[in-house]
Amino acid sequence: MPRALTMQRTVVTPGDRAKFLEHAKARAAHYTSVGCQFWLFEELALPGAFVEFTEAPDATMLRDAHASAAEPPLDPARVYLQVELA
Repeated sequence: MPRALTMQRTVVTPGDRAKFLEHAKARAAHYTSVGCQFWLFEELALPGAFVEFTEAPDATMLRDAHASAAEPPLDPARVYLQVELA
C-alpha cells in the first residue's frame, strides 16, 4: 500500500508564533509516538505562514493518528497517497 500524507496551512500573527510553535512541538511528538512523520515548514517570504505535513506508511495508520490527536488537522479526510512513477 502506498504512503499517505496530509497537509495543513496555517498563518499566525507574530504575537501568536511562540504559542503556535509549542503546539506544533506537541503535534510532532504525538505523530512520532504513533509511527508517523511530521514536518513543519515556514514560508521564507511570509513569516508566520506555515505548512504542516504528516506522513504514515498507509492511509489507515494516518487516519488513526489524526483521530487520536489532541489537535487533529482541520480536514483530516483529505489524504494524499503516494504515486509510484516507475
